[in-house]
Amino acid sequence: MTAINKNMQYVEIAKEFHFEAAHLLPKVPLKHKCRRLHGHSYRFEVRLGGYINNKDGWLRDFNDIQNAVQPILTNKLDHYYLNKIPGLENPTSENLAVWLWKKLYKKLPELKEITIFETCTSRCTYKGDIPHLKK
Repeated sequence: MTAINKNMQYVEIAKEFHFEAAHLLPKVPLKHKCRRLHGHSYRFEVRLGGYINNKDGWLRDFNDIQNAVQPILTNKLDHYYLNKIPGLENPTSENLAVWLWKKLYKKLPELKEITIFETCTSRCTYKGDIPHLKK
């Protein structure tokens, strides 16, 4: 357990990543353009939240985030066909955000949110399961 700063200073840190991938959305209508195979220059932000600790003066080393994400980028996402990845058979931005959360949460328990940028103007943010919103 890391010693919490006596001033209880809450901070959020974020690190951004990029990858190229192809996909199609199999559940949209046949005539929808996203039903056809296409690619994106994705980027995503991993955001952690918590208190500055006394030991080193930070919430988490940015290198820890890099080390948690890099194998997923290299072995699963970058220059892959997303529909072939187990759990991403319908690779919407929403499903991709949840998929990434599940891959990262155990390694980064301070995880606060994942934001997927599918295009320059379109993004999705996932903040984990929020119990009061479940039906």
